[in-house]
Amino acid sequence: MPEDLLKLEEDFAKAIVRNDAESVAQFVSDDWIIVDPDGGIVGKTRFLDVIRSGVLTHEAMETTDTRFRTYGDTAIVTAITSTKGKFMGQDFTSKERATDIFVKQNGRWLCVLTHLTRLTNK
Repeated sequence: MPEDLLKLEEDFAKAIVRNDAESVAQFVSDDWIIVDPDGGIVGKTRFLDVIRSGVLTHEAMETTDTRFRTYGDTAIVTAITSTKGKFMGQDFTSKERATDIFVKQNGRWLCVLTHLTRLTNK
């Protein structure tokens, strides 16, 4: 099972780096949300809209320290994710601990929640 989830996470990251909103949408549930590092909530529609509009673009996304836990039809994936891109024309880089919660629906894993915690150099 972790191999399926690892491939899913890799394909999800590739869709993000391609800035392909339609492909990203295939990996997430209709009610998917992101809890951003500042505690804000970003819904699926808003996230996909900023990708479609070009306001948010990603050039790179690298994942390390990936861990998987499955509980029946629910899976929790945690990893350290480093990203590089542009938001509203400004370059950004980030390093975050990401937690994705997946639920298996109709034989497919869909991400229902992504929680990001900013990692800082200490």
